Amino acid sequence: MSSKSERTIRAAGAVVLRGSGNRRVVALVHRPQYNDWSLPKGKLEPREQACAAAVREVQEETGVTIRLGAPLADVTYRIVKGPKVVQFWVGYAVSETARRPDHEVDEVEWVPITHALDQLTYPDEKVVLAEAIAMPETTPFVIVRHAKATLRKAWSGDDAKRPLDAQGKAQASNLVDVLGAYGVAQLKSSTSTRCVQTLEPYAKSRKLTVKPVSLFSEEVGEEHLAGVQRYVRKLAVRAGATGTATAVCGHRPVLPAMIAGVDLPNRAMTPGTALVVHMDDEGVVLAHEWHGPRPD
Repeated sequence: MSSKSERTIRAAGAVVLRGSGNRRVVALVHRPQYNDWSLPKGKLEPREQACAAAVREVQEETGVTIRLGAPLADVTYRIVKGPKVVQFWVGYAVSETARRPDHEVDEVEWVPITHALDQLTYPDEKVVLAEAIAMPETTPFVIVRHAKATLRKAWSGDDAKRPLDAQGKAQASNLVDVLGAYGVAQLKSSTSTRCVQTLEPYAKSRKLTVKPVSLFSEEVGEEHLAGVQRYVRKLAVRAGATGTATAVCGHRPVLPAMIAGVDLPNRAMTPGTALVVHMDDEGVVLAHEWHGPRPD
Protein backbone atom coordinates (compact mmCIF):
# COMPACT_ATOMS: atom_id res chain seq x y z
CA MET A 1 0.00 0.00 0.00
CA SER A 2 1.31 3.46 -0.93
CA SER A 3 2.10 5.95 1.78
CA LYS A 4 0.35 9.31 1.50
CA SER A 5 3.77 10.94 1.70
CA GLU A 6 5.05 9.09 -1.37
CA ARG A 7 5.33 11.12 -4.54
CA THR A 8 4.69 9.44 -7.85
CA ILE A 9 7.80 9.39 -10.02
CA ARG A 10 6.91 10.50 -13.52
CA ALA A 11 8.70 9.33 -16.64
CA ALA A 12 8.08 9.37 -20.38
CA GLY A 13 9.16 7.45 -23.45
CA ALA A 14 8.14 6.31 -26.90
CA VAL A 15 7.74 3.37 -29.22
CA VAL A 16 10.11 4.61 -31.91
CA LEU A 17 9.13 3.42 -35.38
CA ARG A 18 10.87 3.69 -38.73
CA GLY A 19 9.77 2.47 -42.15
CA SER A 20 6.31 1.46 -43.34
CA GLY A 21 4.06 -1.57 -43.52
CA ASN A 22 5.62 -4.91 -42.68
CA ARG A 23 9.06 -3.34 -43.11
CA ARG A 24 8.65 -1.23 -40.02
CA VAL A 25 11.29 -1.55 -37.33
CA VAL A 26 11.25 -0.40 -33.71
CA ALA A 27 14.15 0.93 -31.64
CA LEU A 28 14.89 -1.09 -28.50
CA VAL A 29 17.60 -0.33 -25.96
CA HIS A 30 19.72 -2.70 -23.89
CA ARG A 31 20.52 -1.54 -20.36
CA PRO A 32 23.57 -3.32 -18.93
CA GLN A 33 22.60 -2.52 -15.33
CA TYR A 34 19.45 -4.63 -15.69
CA ASN A 35 20.48 -6.79 -18.65
CA ASP A 36 17.10 -6.08 -20.28
CA TRP A 37 15.68 -4.95 -23.60
CA SER A 38 13.22 -2.12 -23.20
CA LEU A 39 11.59 0.88 -24.82
CA PRO A 40 13.56 4.14 -24.50
CA LYS A 41 12.26 6.22 -21.59
CA GLY A 42 13.36 8.26 -18.60
CA LYS A 43 12.35 10.55 -15.75
CA LEU A 44 10.98 14.02 -16.27
CA GLU A 45 13.18 16.95 -15.33
CA PRO A 46 11.72 19.58 -12.96
CA ARG A 47 8.78 21.42 -14.60
CA GLU A 48 9.29 19.51 -17.84
CA GLN A 49 6.28 18.56 -19.95
CA ALA A 50 5.95 14.78 -20.34
CA CYS A 51 5.73 15.03 -24.14
CA ALA A 52 8.99 17.00 -24.24
CA ALA A 53 10.63 14.51 -21.87
CA ALA A 54 9.68 11.63 -24.17
CA VAL A 55 11.43 13.30 -27.12
CA ARG A 56 14.48 14.21 -25.03
CA GLU A 57 14.87 10.77 -23.45
CA VAL A 58 14.60 9.00 -26.80
CA GLN A 59 17.31 11.24 -28.24
CA GLU A 60 19.57 10.73 -25.23
CA GLU A 61 19.18 6.94 -25.14
CA THR A 62 19.13 6.18 -28.88
CA GLY A 63 20.49 9.17 -30.80
CA VAL A 64 17.19 9.29 -32.69
CA THR A 65 15.23 12.51 -33.07
CA ILE A 66 11.50 11.84 -33.17
CA ARG A 67 8.18 13.60 -33.50
CA LEU A 68 5.40 12.26 -31.36
CA GLY A 69 2.29 10.59 -32.65
CA ALA A 70 -0.66 9.32 -30.65
CA PRO A 71 -0.45 8.71 -26.89
CA LEU A 72 -0.33 5.10 -25.72
CA ALA A 73 -1.14 3.30 -22.49
CA ASP A 74 0.75 4.33 -19.36
CA VAL A 75 2.90 1.79 -17.56
CA THR A 76 2.77 1.84 -13.75
CA TYR A 77 5.04 -0.05 -11.37
CA ARG A 78 6.90 0.33 -8.08
CA ILE A 79 10.56 0.99 -7.54
CA VAL A 80 12.46 1.45 -4.27
CA LYS A 81 11.65 5.17 -4.20
CA GLY A 82 7.91 4.64 -4.70
CA PRO A 83 5.30 4.34 -7.47
CA LYS A 84 6.41 5.20 -10.99
CA VAL A 85 4.25 6.08 -14.00
CA VAL A 86 5.68 6.11 -17.52
CA GLN A 87 3.71 7.89 -20.24
CA PHE A 88 4.30 6.54 -23.74
CA TRP A 89 3.65 7.84 -27.22
CA VAL A 90 4.19 6.54 -30.71
CA GLY A 91 7.41 8.15 -31.92
CA TYR A 92 8.24 8.60 -35.61
CA ALA A 93 11.95 8.72 -36.39
CA VAL A 94 12.99 11.97 -38.08
CA SER A 95 16.78 11.69 -37.98
CA GLU A 96 19.51 9.70 -36.27
CA THR A 97 23.04 10.32 -35.06
CA ALA A 98 25.56 7.83 -33.76
CA ARG A 99 25.48 7.32 -30.00
CA ARG A 100 28.37 5.98 -27.93
CA PRO A 101 27.52 3.09 -25.60
CA ASP A 102 27.59 3.98 -21.91
CA HIS A 103 26.64 2.55 -18.52
CA GLU A 104 22.95 3.35 -19.07
CA VAL A 105 22.49 2.04 -22.63
CA ASP A 106 25.14 -0.07 -24.30
CA GLU A 107 23.16 -1.22 -27.34
CA VAL A 108 20.47 0.30 -29.57
CA GLU A 109 18.90 -2.10 -32.01
CA TRP A 110 16.34 -1.59 -34.78
CA VAL A 111 14.20 -4.71 -34.54
CA PRO A 112 11.54 -5.83 -37.05
CA ILE A 113 8.11 -5.43 -35.48
CA THR A 114 7.50 -9.14 -36.03
CA HIS A 115 10.37 -9.93 -33.62
CA ALA A 116 10.24 -7.00 -31.21
CA LEU A 117 7.50 -8.41 -28.99
CA ASP A 118 9.65 -11.47 -28.32
CA GLN A 119 12.78 -9.42 -27.63
CA LEU A 120 11.23 -6.98 -25.14
CA THR A 121 11.79 -8.02 -21.54
CA TYR A 122 8.76 -6.57 -19.77
CA PRO A 123 5.13 -7.68 -20.37
CA ASP A 124 3.73 -4.17 -19.73
CA GLU A 125 5.95 -2.73 -22.46
CA LYS A 126 4.87 -5.51 -24.83
CA VAL A 127 1.30 -4.26 -24.40
CA VAL A 128 2.40 -0.73 -25.25
CA LEU A 129 4.34 -1.93 -28.30
CA ALA A 130 1.37 -3.97 -29.56
CA GLU A 131 -0.83 -0.88 -29.23
CA ALA A 132 1.65 1.22 -31.20
CA ILE A 133 1.97 -1.37 -33.97
CA ALA A 134 -1.82 -1.45 -34.38
CA MET A 135 -2.09 2.36 -34.54
CA PRO A 136 -2.24 3.88 -38.05
CA GLU A 137 0.22 6.69 -38.65
CA THR A 138 -1.23 10.00 -37.51
CA THR A 139 -0.59 13.72 -37.90
CA PRO A 140 -1.00 16.17 -35.01
CA PHE A 141 -3.43 19.09 -35.28
CA VAL A 142 -3.10 21.44 -32.30
CA ILE A 143 -5.64 23.97 -31.03
CA VAL A 144 -4.15 26.54 -28.65
CA ARG A 145 -5.86 29.10 -26.46
CA HIS A 146 -3.70 32.21 -26.42
CA ALA A 147 -1.52 32.70 -23.37
CA LYS A 148 -2.42 35.10 -20.56
CA ALA A 149 -2.76 38.66 -21.82
CA THR A 150 -2.67 42.09 -20.23
CA LEU A 151 -6.02 42.73 -18.51
CA ARG A 152 -8.58 44.58 -20.61
CA LYS A 153 -9.08 47.16 -17.84
CA ALA A 154 -5.34 47.87 -17.82
CA TRP A 155 -5.19 48.42 -21.59
CA SER A 156 -6.46 51.64 -23.16
CA GLY A 157 -5.61 50.91 -26.78
CA ASP A 158 -7.19 48.78 -29.50
CA ASP A 159 -8.16 45.47 -27.88
CA ALA A 160 -6.87 43.54 -30.89
CA LYS A 161 -3.40 44.89 -30.05
CA ARG A 162 -3.50 43.91 -26.36
CA PRO A 163 -0.25 42.00 -25.68
CA LEU A 164 0.69 39.10 -23.42
CA ASP A 165 1.68 39.88 -19.85
CA ALA A 166 4.75 38.42 -18.14
CA GLN A 167 2.97 35.20 -17.20
CA GLY A 168 1.64 34.85 -20.74
CA LYS A 169 5.12 35.24 -22.19
CA ALA A 170 6.30 32.41 -19.93
CA GLN A 171 3.39 30.27 -21.11
CA ALA A 172 4.25 31.02 -24.74
CA SER A 173 7.83 29.93 -24.08
CA ASN A 174 6.56 26.70 -22.53
CA LEU A 175 4.64 25.96 -25.73
CA VAL A 176 7.93 25.78 -27.65
CA ASP A 177 8.67 22.33 -26.23
CA VAL A 178 5.07 21.14 -26.57
CA LEU A 179 4.68 22.12 -30.22
CA GLY A 180 8.21 20.94 -30.95
CA ALA A 181 7.49 17.49 -29.54
CA TYR A 182 4.84 17.01 -32.21
CA GLY A 183 6.88 18.48 -35.04
CA VAL A 184 4.46 21.32 -35.79
CA ALA A 185 5.39 22.79 -39.16
CA GLN A 186 2.50 25.17 -39.90
CA LEU A 187 1.12 27.95 -37.68
CA LYS A 188 -2.14 29.89 -38.05
CA SER A 189 -3.39 32.45 -35.55
CA SER A 190 -6.02 35.01 -34.84
CA THR A 191 -4.91 38.41 -36.09
CA SER A 192 -4.91 39.70 -32.49
CA THR A 193 -1.49 40.47 -30.99
CA ARG A 194 -1.96 38.21 -27.97
CA CYS A 195 -2.57 35.19 -30.21
CA VAL A 196 0.30 35.90 -32.57
CA GLN A 197 2.64 36.43 -29.60
CA THR A 198 1.59 33.03 -28.19
CA LEU A 199 2.97 31.24 -31.23
CA GLU A 200 5.92 33.53 -32.01
CA PRO A 201 8.51 31.90 -29.70
CA TYR A 202 7.95 28.55 -31.38
CA ALA A 203 7.90 30.14 -34.82
CA LYS A 204 11.26 31.77 -34.16
CA SER A 205 12.74 28.51 -32.85
CA ARG A 206 11.80 26.69 -36.06
CA LYS A 207 12.11 29.61 -38.49
CA LEU A 208 8.41 29.47 -39.31
CA THR A 209 5.88 32.21 -40.06
CA VAL A 210 2.69 32.72 -38.08
CA LYS A 211 -0.07 33.19 -40.65
CA PRO A 212 -2.86 35.51 -39.42
CA VAL A 213 -6.49 34.42 -39.86
CA SER A 214 -9.15 37.04 -39.13
CA LEU A 215 -11.81 34.34 -38.73
CA PHE A 216 -10.06 33.19 -35.54
CA SER A 217 -10.28 36.64 -33.93
CA GLU A 218 -12.94 37.57 -31.37
CA GLU A 219 -14.13 40.46 -33.52
CA VAL A 220 -14.86 38.30 -36.58
CA GLY A 221 -15.03 34.72 -35.34
CA GLU A 222 -17.67 35.27 -32.64
CA GLU A 223 -20.06 36.43 -35.37
CA HIS A 224 -19.23 33.52 -37.70
CA LEU A 225 -18.90 30.46 -35.46
CA ALA A 226 -20.21 28.05 -38.09
CA GLY A 227 -17.55 29.37 -40.47
CA VAL A 228 -14.88 28.87 -37.82
CA GLN A 229 -15.96 25.26 -37.36
CA ARG A 230 -15.92 24.55 -41.11
CA TYR A 231 -12.52 26.18 -41.58
CA VAL A 232 -10.91 24.26 -38.70
CA ARG A 233 -12.36 21.05 -40.07
CA LYS A 234 -10.87 21.85 -43.48
CA LEU A 235 -7.44 22.58 -41.96
CA ALA A 236 -7.48 19.42 -39.84
CA VAL A 237 -8.44 17.17 -42.76
CA ARG A 238 -5.74 18.78 -44.90
CA ALA A 239 -3.17 18.28 -42.15
CA GLY A 240 -4.01 14.56 -41.93
CA ALA A 241 -3.98 14.11 -45.71
CA THR A 242 -0.65 15.90 -46.23
CA GLY A 243 1.07 14.85 -43.00
CA THR A 244 1.73 18.49 -42.09
CA ALA A 245 1.54 18.99 -38.32
CA THR A 246 -0.42 22.20 -37.77
CA ALA A 247 -1.22 24.48 -34.83
CA VAL A 248 -3.95 27.12 -34.69
CA CYS A 249 -4.46 29.74 -31.95
CA GLY A 250 -7.71 31.39 -30.95
CA HIS A 251 -9.74 33.05 -28.19
CA ARG A 252 -12.13 31.76 -25.52
CA PRO A 253 -15.36 32.79 -27.34
CA VAL A 254 -14.24 31.10 -30.55
CA LEU A 255 -12.68 27.95 -29.08
CA PRO A 256 -15.93 25.92 -28.82
CA ALA A 257 -16.35 26.22 -32.59
CA MET A 258 -12.69 25.36 -33.17
CA ILE A 259 -13.01 22.25 -30.99
CA ALA A 260 -16.23 21.27 -32.74
CA GLY A 261 -14.24 21.43 -35.98
CA VAL A 262 -12.29 18.36 -34.86
CA ASP A 263 -15.45 16.53 -33.73
CA LEU A 264 -14.75 16.76 -29.99
CA PRO A 265 -17.04 17.96 -27.20
CA ASN A 266 -16.31 21.40 -25.82
CA ARG A 267 -14.06 21.74 -22.80
CA ALA A 268 -12.89 24.88 -21.05
CA MET A 269 -9.29 25.81 -21.86
CA THR A 270 -7.24 28.03 -19.58
CA PRO A 271 -4.83 30.48 -21.25
CA GLY A 272 -1.83 28.73 -22.78
CA THR A 273 -3.52 25.31 -22.99
CA ALA A 274 -3.04 23.11 -26.06
CA LEU A 275 -5.39 20.42 -27.39
CA VAL A 276 -3.45 17.95 -29.55
CA VAL A 277 -5.63 15.96 -31.93
CA HIS A 278 -4.19 13.02 -33.87
CA MET A 279 -5.64 12.66 -37.37
CA ASP A 280 -5.31 9.77 -39.79
CA ASP A 281 -4.86 10.41 -43.52
CA GLU A 282 -8.64 10.53 -44.04
CA GLY A 283 -9.19 13.17 -41.40
CA VAL A 284 -10.53 10.83 -38.72
CA VAL A 285 -9.60 11.68 -35.12
CA LEU A 286 -7.91 8.63 -33.58
CA ALA A 287 -6.76 10.17 -30.29
CA HIS A 288 -6.46 13.47 -28.48
CA GLU A 289 -4.70 14.86 -25.43
CA TRP A 290 -4.55 18.07 -23.41
CA HIS A 291 -1.46 19.95 -22.30
CA GLY A 292 -1.80 22.66 -19.67
CA PRO A 293 0.09 25.94 -19.72
CA ARG A 294 2.78 24.69 -17.36
CA PRO A 295 3.98 21.37 -15.92
CA ASP A 296 2.38 20.14 -12.68
